[in-house]
Amino acid sequence: MDKPQNKFLSVHYQLYTVNENGEKTLEEQTSREHPFQFVSGFGIALESFENRLMEVEKDTPFDFILSPEECFGQYEPEGVHTLKRETFSINGHFDHENIYPGAVITLKDEDDRHFMAKVVNVDADGVTIDTNHPLAGKTLNFTGIVLENREATLQEIQNMLNMLSGEGCGCNCSDCHHEHHEGDCNHQHGDGCGCGHCH
Repeated sequence: MDKPQNKFLSVHYQLYTVNENGEKTLEEQTSREHPFQFVSGFGIALESFENRLMEVEKDTPFDFILSPEECFGQYEPEGVHTLKRETFSINGHFDHENIYPGAVITLKDEDDRHFMAKVVNVDADGVTIDTNHPLAGKTLNFTGIVLENREATLQEIQNMLNMLSGEGCGCNCSDCHHEHHEGDCNHQHGDGCGCGHCH
């Protein structure tokens, strides 16, 4: 494992979207008490986000802008799909509690890869989902401060490997629960690990 993959970063940040007029909208933020912590090189954070922070020293503020191409790409209309209602049924009953317009859900493709999707519409013909990232097509502005930037310990690297292999969430949560399988689309309930930061 080369040096960049050994970095442990703890970051307190604010994430803004920037429109064509330069106006900013706050999308999410951390706190100093609950910063975003990760080991670089594992795909936990955006590669462009990692690259901008790799050499930023501890207790140093940052402020940078990333284009859509550096983040989540342009919005793709073909990312919108309609799935059968049965895909979202539990014991023969449609999951009204979790499947409603505006809900963000976790799905699994035929290769067992998880991805997020937003429910656009629910009707008698099926459930329309949008697999584009919510920030697709957006220019992003990250501001904040690096609280820690050092070589990761072997234990921190192992914890990250365990999380990626499914042996543990790695984020001190207990609500990575239940999923059921319907054909090629697996619908996972709950809010997930809370590790899905937009960075």
